[in-house]
Amino acid sequence: MSDSRRGLPSGGALLDSEALRPLLARAPRALVAHAVRAAVDAARRRAVPVPAEPSEWARAVEAELARLERPSLRRVLNCTGVVLHTNLGRAPLPDAAIEAVRRVATGFTNLEYDLERGTRGSRYVHCVSLLRELTGAEDALVVNNGASALVLALHALAAGREAIVSRGELIEIGGSFRIPDIMAASGATLVEVGTTNRTHLDDYRRAARAETAVVVKVHRSNFALVGFVADVSVDALAPLAAELGVPLLHDLGSGLLLPLDEFGLHGEPTAAAALRAGATLVTMSGDKLLGGPQAGIIVGSSAAVARLRASPLARALRVDKLTLAALEATLALYREPSRALREIPALAMLTTPLRIVRERAERVRAAAAEAGIALDILDSTAGVGGGAFPTAELPSVALSPRTGEDPLAIEQRLRTGDPPLIGRIADGRLLMDLRSLPANEDEALVRALTSALGRTA
Repeated sequence: MSDSRRGLPSGGALLDSEALRPLLARAPRALVAHAVRAAVDAARRRAVPVPAEPSEWARAVEAELARLERPSLRRVLNCTGVVLHTNLGRAPLPDAAIEAVRRVATGFTNLEYDLERGTRGSRYVHCVSLLRELTGAEDALVVNNGASALVLALHALAAGREAIVSRGELIEIGGSFRIPDIMAASGATLVEVGTTNRTHLDDYRRAARAETAVVVKVHRSNFALVGFVADVSVDALAPLAAELGVPLLHDLGSGLLLPLDEFGLHGEPTAAAALRAGATLVTMSGDKLLGGPQAGIIVGSSAAVARLRASPLARALRVDKLTLAALEATLALYREPSRALREIPALAMLTTPLRIVRERAERVRAAAAEAGIALDILDSTAGVGGGAFPTAELPSVALSPRTGEDPLAIEQRLRTGDPPLIGRIADGRLLMDLRSLPANEDEALVRALTSALGRTA
């Protein structure tokens, strides 16, 4: 039996063939040539059936061309049930933030220009007035993420000296990043006090000495300690820090600005509450519970923030105009809490009544049925994600294809579709949880299902 691979065309001949002329008319020749080489190589490796006709080669090359043209960073439909999914980019931006990014991205801005004085300005002034207004802080600083906010604060306040922290707060956050490693990178010497489950005020007092530069409080946002436990609150630590003459740094984590207790979400302090309790500085993220872009936010006393702003490290960790625009627009929504809960997608998904989520599921099921797709509506439990409210269980609703097909095969087809749909498999079924999908993406969900599972799929 002859090997069909012996008759593979050369890349040059295929590139100049009549069948590929339409592709060359819409894409750069070098890119089409890359796609040709990939298609021929796939046939040589028997990764795909060897095309027999020019039209089949054209389709193979077109498929490779589409793969090469596809952006690496893509929009996906988050049906995992984890609202602030770190792997999926955490908080989606509100419309106001998207419009703000568009507005400043299409021209020049006053990023570092003082319009009133007509002189060079500072990018550090943007968002400050809003953060002061919303948290009660004297001053504020924005850097590129939550970890860098902590590193900068420790570097400016305690490099070459000691930082006291409870052993029960030496947590690991996403991606195997650990608080001790982050603190060590700042140049501060870590002084651990207490035990994993119990730390008392006297533990901090006994550890204090002339080399002590800062007392650190880390909010355990991604896990909970229960049972025989004890820790020291910020309002109890504040008098001790004042007595020692050192700042009290509180790493808040997820950046909550509005209390969510009325929605059954308890235990996450707001930035304003942390400052009122006596923290000198509070650090937090912008893309978790705050619901904005990735950013590290530092709020607190003007003297402490001034030390951070003067650090050479601040320039290395600074943010760009797009981040500042998105953050400012997101923060502005908090001036009216009801509007923030309605228009910031992360907050809307966390607080939407179960009844509304179920109504969405009914509409999606009806729309999918028109394409011949049968879906079951199942009760589900969603999570917050983003290292926040670790024990919270959000009542939710999930859709599941009613088919005899292997759920793993369905999951792969949806995950590799356009746009990709990411769900989860539980109890032998593929679940598509609507709690983690913004309501304005329901139509995209139906299109993804129709493309992968519809009559014409």
